[in-house]
Amino acid sequence: MGILSSLYTGITGLQGQGEALAIYGDNIANASTIGFKVSRPEFQDVIAKSLKGLLGGNQIGRGTRLAAVNPIFQQGSIQQTESSTDLAITGDGFYTLRGIDGQSFTRNGAFHFDKDGKLINADGYQVQGFQADEKGKITSRMGDISVDRTVVDARKTSKVDLFMNLDLRADKSLVFDPEKPESTSHFATGVTVYDTAGTPHVVTLYFNKIDDGVWQWRAMAKGDEINGGIKGTQIEQASGRLMYDTDGRLREQITDKSAFNFAKGALPDQKISFNFGSDKKSGGSGVEVSQYGTNSETYKTLQDGYTAGTLAGLTFNEDGILAAIYTNGETMNLAQIALAKFENPEGLFKMGQNRFRESRLSGQATIGAPQAGGRGRVSSKTIEASTTDIANEFINLMTAQRNFQANSRVITTSDEMLGEVLNLKK
Repeated sequence: MGILSSLYTGITGLQGQGEALAIYGDNIANASTIGFKVSRPEFQDVIAKSLKGLLGGNQIGRGTRLAAVNPIFQQGSIQQTESSTDLAITGDGFYTLRGIDGQSFTRNGAFHFDKDGKLINADGYQVQGFQADEKGKITSRMGDISVDRTVVDARKTSKVDLFMNLDLRADKSLVFDPEKPESTSHFATGVTVYDTAGTPHVVTLYFNKIDDGVWQWRAMAKGDEINGGIKGTQIEQASGRLMYDTDGRLREQITDKSAFNFAKGALPDQKISFNFGSDKKSGGSGVEVSQYGTNSETYKTLQDGYTAGTLAGLTFNEDGILAAIYTNGETMNLAQIALAKFENPEGLFKMGQNRFRESRLSGQATIGAPQAGGRGRVSSKTIEASTTDIANEFINLMTAQRNFQANSRVITTSDEMLGEVLNLKK
């Protein structure tokens, strides 16, 4: 009987709208959940009877059913925070977590370091990333992101780069006197270098024009900082020559000696290479240390040594690289956040706790670095807000409520009609 069928049709509507209310309620409940993505119900009609069989047409529906609950992975708004370990993804990708139940994924970037120096989420799951080697170079080796380098060892200076100009107009008759280097040189500049124990030393470079287009340089250190030296004097530790062409460009540079014998626990014969730019003989332009008719002047000096330092702070950049900042001014890359990308993120299996697990529908995770392979950018001191729109969810609630009421009317109407059928016997 069609009346009985209409009862069951109304029941499917009640069930479907009840489930829709639960989905919208879940969206509203997670309005403040970091990285949460709203879901929507998707219904399908149910066909159970055809009056013409396989010929088609004149088909009577039997209600509805909930076919899918699909999360909508749209970008949430980015909110500023004060914690440097709060991370937000702008674009595609999921953070990779490791815990007691294996590997999982999340968009919630509210992380912090535990007592062992590992980056974890609120539930203690460890954030995964690409590890850096001893020199701070990011490798392809994945593991827990952790701070295990609270102290950076001292590094001796092995190279000094100079950027300067030497005055073409200098008088080449001036003779250098190591007893009076300041008054018998055409130009002098200083640079701080570090010995093998990380102790800083000020080395002064003196320059003398000895011929047209030829300069002699000498690197001298304080006597009391050199083995066998005398306080109040300066001792030459390195020397060489610079040859220029007629255009004022460095044609060739020659190092005659370089062996620093610093005292106070440093190893002897520390070689420091003084680099005066790319000379023309080696295929360069020869303009970093020029010889023009202007005053001698140092533009910049660089050296690769430093003293020992302790951890002073941590920071993430937009490539998701965690860098440690030390008290000696040096920075060291420790790891890089690993982002997972899926062909079908809507097919991920929800695990609760803001986490997902890959499924057959989602496909396998493709893990790589931020801003690579279509993955998003990671920003520090930010979090991604929930995509719940309260106003929109309330409208959905009201719509589902009205649909529920309408389906209940189908049932009450069918019940009244059945009552009329029963009254026929009276």
